[in-house]
Amino acid sequence: MKIFLAIGLAILAAITASAQVSMELSLEQEQFLPSESVPLAVKITNLSGQQLHLGEDPAWLTFSVESVDGFVVIKNGEVPVVGPFDLDSSQMAIKRVDLQPYFAMTKPGRYRVIATLRIKQWSSQLTSEPKMFDVINGAKLWQQDFGVPTAGNQMPDARKYTLEQANYLRDQLRLYVQVSDTMEARVYKVSVLGPMVSFSRPEAQIDRLSRLNVLWQTGGQIFSYAIVNPDGTIAQQDTYDNFVSRPRLTVDANGEVLVRGGTRRLKASEYPVVRAPDELLPLTNPVVPPPAKN
Repeated sequence: MKIFLAIGLAILAAITASAQVSMELSLEQEQFLPSESVPLAVKITNLSGQQLHLGEDPAWLTFSVESVDGFVVIKNGEVPVVGPFDLDSSQMAIKRVDLQPYFAMTKPGRYRVIATLRIKQWSSQLTSEPKMFDVINGAKLWQQDFGVPTAGNQMPDARKYTLEQANYLRDQLRLYVQVSDTMEARVYKVSVLGPMVSFSRPEAQIDRLSRLNVLWQTGGQIFSYAIVNPDGTIAQQDTYDNFVSRPRLTVDANGEVLVRGGTRRLKASEYPVVRAPDELLPLTNPVVPPPAKN
């Protein structure tokens, strides 16, 4: 009898908590490549009438990822969420995490993620509605092994760059870069480079620093250019317009990869700062024109 009473009180506490505190999961997209970052936003809304103290307990917010297709998703660790904060009544907080490093989502298929919020001061917990997403395979366009220099005279670390395209939401092609070992058994990072047109064939060159330089077409007369570090991070991105000549990748005698042709668009940070007249500093030594000669 006591066991049933305890279960009933726990269910009542959960129902009461869900009526006063809500939790919603959202993803920036619904399709991901294997090993691609899966950024998840957790929106917590407090309508309880009292302040909540969250984030002190490492288990205050936990996640579970399951495969709808039935295979086991290996959990590599707990998603780090520690960071105490207060959430006043009628306020909303958003916690952003990346699921990819902590769950092995390498097999194509449909997945669901569920978050559990534990409110210690109420001795209750709240479970979110499942958020669904897909892991899909991309089409390989280009790949190349390369070496990463190591300390001393040791043999370089052998890795591979792979360019892939994926049809995001069935109406937009995206270009991705994957950095892995040469056998693709270990994937270091998968990053999206940007949209691409279906008739584009990316140009790729590895420079003397073992960085990947990629040039591809994103519109009728628009090209994108990216430099990717050996760890998979994006070092530089630029946009070129095909005004006078088509941009192309070239390699000079020193092994430097350059973009020849096209017109590079200036970035917002490269435009000169235009100040209003009232924001200009006064002249410390004003220039006095010489007197006119008769």
